[in-house]
Amino acid sequence: MLKQVEGSAAVAEAVALCRPQVICAYPISPQTHIVEGLGKLVSAGQLTPCEFINVESEFAAMSVAIGASAAGARAYTATASQGLLFMAEAVFNAAGLGLPIVMTVANRAIGAPINIWNDHTDALSQRDCGWIQLFAEDNQEALDLHIQAFRLAEQLSVPVMVCMDGFILTHAYERVDMPTQEQVDAYLPPYDPRQVLDPADPVSIGAMVGPEAFMEVRYLAHAKQRQALELIPAWASEFRQIFGRESGGLTHSYCIDDADIVVVALGSVLGTIKDTVDAMRERGVKIGVLGITCFRPWPSAAVRAALSGAKRVVVLEKSLAVGLGGIVSNNVSAAYHGSADDVYTVVAGLGGRSITRTSLTRVFDAAVDGTLEHLTFLDLDTSLVERVLAREREQRHTGPIAEGILRDLGVVAAKIG
Repeated sequence: MLKQVEGSAAVAEAVALCRPQVICAYPISPQTHIVEGLGKLVSAGQLTPCEFINVESEFAAMSVAIGASAAGARAYTATASQGLLFMAEAVFNAAGLGLPIVMTVANRAIGAPINIWNDHTDALSQRDCGWIQLFAEDNQEALDLHIQAFRLAEQLSVPVMVCMDGFILTHAYERVDMPTQEQVDAYLPPYDPRQVLDPADPVSIGAMVGPEAFMEVRYLAHAKQRQALELIPAWASEFRQIFGRESGGLTHSYCIDDADIVVVALGSVLGTIKDTVDAMRERGVKIGVLGITCFRPWPSAAVRAALSGAKRVVVLEKSLAVGLGGIVSNNVSAAYHGSADDVYTVVAGLGGRSITRTSLTRVFDAAVDGTLEHLTFLDLDTSLVERVLAREREQRHTGPIAEGILRDLGVVAAKIG
């Protein structure tokens, strides 16, 4: 059924259709509307049987999800930014225990300084924790990926993180095609966990493992992720048959068949990139787009095949490996058939900064001309940066960097006295 609805509400309804039995909730923007929506469904008796548990922190949310999943319940939670970092220990534990928890991450920048707007730093900081990570381009895909995530998690007995851009998607109203309960039931089997704590058959979980077996345990986590590379495309195909639309998969391409330049990106920025590419193609520029839906496990073979005809690759990423540059681009370079010198990193949108077609066109034209730097910070105000560095050269006690920049911008009052 077609509905005009907020992204968070669409995700909440999709999760409810997956029949979760335990929902662990702690509010942090911009994911709060999702668990609020689920809470209303539970309190109204529209989602039963389901226990909605308000917890005192994000660490508690993941800890309760671990306990619920280990006891045999289909468990779900959501978080963002600092909340994901606060639960990091438990996030690793969930993966190490092989528990099929599904979690929404409403992507948001990580402080300090405090910033509530969107980038991908939070999810990418946990890229090696053992969770499968799926990134949504729009709210329809965010809705669909949650349904696919429960099936994937439960088949492999691994946790799955569905990432959607905070505010850009979570608070945006779009038309979505909401599936029926019958469609979801046809796609997602009744929950049959691979492991359940049972008082009649007591076992320990999370036991101490020494050097004699720890590598094998970690390797099996890696093997499960490799299995996911086979299952994700197959189940995306089955999803299309049941729901009547393309959604999910490992990657999706746009205008790459004859492209000399291919732009690679994750999440909602793909829409703006595609609009920019359309305008450039009208000028005769052979440029295309590769969207990454599955970031973990990294789909090396699919990326290599998609980029096989590209002469240059521009990776636009909303995250920064401080001291290095690109996070996504490092993965792309490892999969690219050509030289790593032909892979360019463009860091953009940090802390919610707008990514405009004008700025993208300038960068993509530079890639076409061969003048693009290998590491570019889109729309970086170098004068502000130089002002800070000059102060640090001239005086020892310069104070906090962020507040100094805000004073330079006139956003906060200058120091008194």
